[in-house]
Amino acid sequence: MLERALISFLVLFSTSVMAQTTRPAATNPARQSAEEMLTQLLRPTTQAAKPLQPIADGGGGVVNRSTGAGALAPGAPQLYVLPEGTILVDRVGRLARASDGQQWELTLDADARVMKDPPMLVLPNRMLTAMQIAITGQSADIKFRISGEVTEYNGRNYILIQKAAQSADITQPK
Repeated sequence: MLERALISFLVLFSTSVMAQTTRPAATNPARQSAEEMLTQLLRPTTQAAKPLQPIADGGGGVVNRSTGAGALAPGAPQLYVLPEGTILVDRVGRLARASDGQQWELTLDADARVMKDPPMLVLPNRMLTAMQIAITGQSADIKFRISGEVTEYNGRNYILIQKAAQSADITQPK
């Protein structure tokens, strides 16, 4: 009994497989074969494609537009934007509203290497929300130890903060 069921199953399965190997009838005459489509795609076009021109890397060439003459303070130095994709790790900075009042800006404390980092606009995410909550209602200036990825757009640096922790102020003993 089991053998008959197995044989009938194999017969049904093999006929359905055989039926699928035949080519379907051409129901749409506009439909192209794979070869025709490939030939059409590989055929040269009449218009030459224009490649994108590389933009200058921020490594010392692009001036941050919010510094120098673009700064609010007179005589402010010009600062260069950080290159796109720079990863900041455990840097200390302060969060404040930007001059437009709409965006948040992170001003980094000087480190031992660069000493002059341009202020960065903070890209909105959950870490920014947590930092905003931490500074709400605080009269003291709160520092954060942050890590994140720097992007560059229109002469400004932006940062996507991936990690932020409130940093304790280190004071010198008197």
